[in-house]
Amino acid sequence: MAYTLQQLSDFEDIRTLKYRYFRGIDTADIGLLSDMFTDDISVEYRGGGYKVKLQGRENMLEFLANSFNSDCAAMHQGHQPEITLTGEDTAEGIWYLEDIFVNLTDRTRTEGTAIYRDQYRRVDGTWKLARTEYDRVIEFVDKLPADVEIKSNLLARTGRKPADRTDISHMISWAA
Repeated sequence: MAYTLQQLSDFEDIRTLKYRYFRGIDTADIGLLSDMFTDDISVEYRGGGYKVKLQGRENMLEFLANSFNSDCAAMHQGHQPEITLTGEDTAEGIWYLEDIFVNLTDRTRTEGTAIYRDQYRRVDGTWKLARTEYDRVIEFVDKLPADVEIKSNLLARTGRKPADRTDISHMISWAA
């Protein structure tokens, strides 16, 4: 199948959107993230011991700001995008996630992979995430050894500080 120049441009815009999403959460750049989602975004993340479910742009931004806070360190990479244009202003994408998340308060490290399934919608000429979900493929959680020292952590500076955090527990359910 031959793609039009517009379709190729759309693919690149969607890839760039997702890459910015990963950078935005790892750096707690809520300004960058604030324009990436439709007002009615739907989110569902299914991990080994948790499930996150929420609706709406403001809830998504609160969830991200509180989850990727100053007591964490994070690395997210999206690989092997499979993007399908489903209409002039709609698309779907599948991404392979590789991530590390460190909770410095309880000194745990989560490493894993997941399959993201996204839906995108072009709003006023700009591609945005309208639905995002993932299912974990692999998830390892371990305690950081006492001698592990974190020498550099951007989220410690840029992430939301404890006094500014809000309760997002209604967005997360935990497996026993």
